[in-house]
Order: sequence, then C-alpha cells, then structure tokens
Amino acid sequence: MSSTDYPVIGGEGGPRGPVDSSRVPRYAGPATFARLPRIDQVEAADVAVVGVPFDTGVSYRPGARFGGNAIREASRLLRPYNPAQDASPFALAQVADAGDIAANPFNINEAVETIEAAADEILGTGARMMTLGGDHTIALPLLRSVAKKHGPVALLHFDAHLDTWDTYFGAEYTHGTPFRRAVEEGILDTSALSHVGTRGPLYGKQDLTDDEKMGFGIVTSADIYRRGADEVADQLRQRIGDRPLYISIDIDCLDPAHAPGTGTPEAGGMTSRELLEILRGLASCNLVSADVVEVAPAYDHAEITAVAASHTAYELTTIMSRQIAKAREEGEGK
Repeated sequence: MSSTDYPVIGGEGGPRGPVDSSRVPRYAGPATFARLPRIDQVEAADVAVVGVPFDTGVSYRPGARFGGNAIREASRLLRPYNPAQDASPFALAQVADAGDIAANPFNINEAVETIEAAADEILGTGARMMTLGGDHTIALPLLRSVAKKHGPVALLHFDAHLDTWDTYFGAEYTHGTPFRRAVEEGILDTSALSHVGTRGPLYGKQDLTDDEKMGFGIVTSADIYRRGADEVADQLRQRIGDRPLYISIDIDCLDPAHAPGTGTPEAGGMTSRELLEILRGLASCNLVSADVVEVAPAYDHAEITAVAASHTAYELTTIMSRQIAKAREEGEGK
C-alpha cells in the first residue's frame, strides 16, 4: 500500500488521513491504528500512536502483550469525523502509527529502560504519544519521558485499582506499582492527581491512607454512577486546571460486562459510555500524552474490550489533535 492510498485531508498540504473505506474494504490492508499511515509514510507526526507489547509485570492473568494489535484491529471501523467532539482529528493534525516498542520480556528493569528511551525519541520529534499497551508497568517509563519534556505532570488514572502499591515479591516495577514510583521520583504534580473508576477489595485500609498521602484524589465507580459523567468531568477539570496532563487508562476501569478482556477484572465498574463521556468532558485540558493499557484479547469475547479501547484511544487522539490545531491557529495569529 503506497502513500497515495492515504488521502490528503484538511486542504492542500494537510495531513494524510486513513485509507478510504469506499475504495479499500475495512477488513483489507495493514491494521494500523484507524487505518492511518505509518510514521515513515509521513513527513512528521503530531500524534504518534505506538504499541508496547509487554506484560511481564502482571500479577494475575497475562496476555496484554497482544493488546496493542487487538486495539488496532478493532480500530478498523473508526471513521474520520468525531461528532461527539465536532472534530475531524485526522484533518486537524497528522496522526500516524509508530509501530511497536520492542522490550525484553524476561527482564522488567531493562524493559522499563528501553521503553523510556524509545518514548524519549518519539517525544523528541515534537509528537505527542498515544500509547497502546501492554500492562500498566509501562506507564512509569512513559511518564518519565513526558516529565523530561514538560516537568512534573498532572495525572488522571482511570482504573479499578490504585496501582500505588510498593512491591510484589520484592519487585519494584510491576503493573501495580507505577504511580508510587512516579510520585517517589518527583515526575508527577502531586497537587493534581486523581484515580477514576476505582472499586473492589483492597489489602487493607492502609492502602487508601498511603494513597492519600501521595496526593491522589479518588473518584470511585460508585461516585460516577451516583453523580454522573458531566459532574465528574467538571470536578476533574477543576483539579487539573491548565497543567500539562497525562491520562492513563487501564481498561479494567470498565465493568467486565463492557471489558471482559483484561487481566484483573472487578465487578461494579463504569460503562464504556460513561468513560467516553468523561473523556469528552476533558477536551479543554492540556493533554500532552496518554495510554490505554491492559487489553488482553485472549479473554475478550467478540472483541468487546478491544472495541471499547479503540474508541477510548480515538477520543484521546481527538483531544490532542484539537489542541494541536488550536495552538497552531493561535501561533499564526500572533
């Protein structure tokens, strides 16, 4: 498939968009995210969609190493206009698939270093990252890289779990520890941290006490049910303000009815509709990069989880594309 199969959209000299589904059936051709061009097929990317097929840090069911490609396959059905945000993200900015970061599956410490170095390279081009995991271990090296560019960042962490535990079996780097490490390393703005969608049993009340000391606010899935997506999004916007924001989404923030394909499912979660509406309510925030992780296709009936993850990544990509376009307009107006 040549670059001519990725039409120029948004006017002459604009970005190259997805393959035209009226010319090439959606089930044909390479499974890049949203059928967009690869990063080597464009001059430069404003948003790089990158996979990290790594799940050595999981504590229960493995399989998230296959999540990125499952999300890409499910994204074949995404279309170029997002009516919920009234935006055509692939016309506003050049979004491209940057392939996968290959990390050592037998050495977590080495893998974390590899992911950080690769993220440094991508961010060094000026692109923002939309990362497809992989397990939640990968959030730490991604945050390290983003913080090098922006300083300590605000964090919205969508998850059933806190992921601020200390160690598992003596290991400091696992999918349950990334945000404790990030706080310890000073790469998060501790005045603007929130978990969203948490629920389920904990090891003890001390988990919540420790988490609060780190600076995290908590919006549980029950809070979302009682208060609604709009009120929750408003609360989160006020907490984040105009700080550089990183959003990390463990797909198990959704109820297993909406995301069965994940390693540590918990009953009583959000619906996919609630997640998408909250994200749309954050469109005015300064989103500098994001990830969607813990999609494990081996447990995913009829690709329910991968579809939800692909739409989640689409909303996040739309937010970044809109902000990039707005910044360019403001820059040209000066």
